[in-house]
Amino acid sequence: MMADNQHAASGSPPQSDRDDFNASESSIEGLAVVSVSGSVDMLTAPGLAEAIDTALAKKPRGLIVDLSKVEFLGSAGISVLMKTRDTLGETTQFCVVADGPATHRPLTLLGINELMLLSRRLDDAVSKLTDR
Repeated sequence: MMADNQHAASGSPPQSDRDDFNASESSIEGLAVVSVSGSVDMLTAPGLAEAIDTALAKKPRGLIVDLSKVEFLGSAGISVLMKTRDTLGETTQFCVVADGPATHRPLTLLGINELMLLSRRLDDAVSKLTDR
């Protein structure tokens, strides 16, 4: 029981919120957009990775991961983003949409905004990747 209390105090979502994860794919101007909502933690991060892999299999000219509706972004989710950046390298443009304390703040505090493009709005991300 003590471990549960410590887990909840650490800022991770309650177990009942883990079922709210959703990832969907769309396309804008030849860019794949993976829109994510809910919590991205160690249980749901594989779903994010799978959605990204599915989008990249279509060979888009760029990839946007939209986290604007994510309520919790754990280290496992951040790891998926970093692995995606490393896999894509310079061959495919990549941008993450993150706004708010659950996404933008941790990515900025960890310095990840220095390692990949980060936008606060989807429109801005599309502009960044199509204006290059």
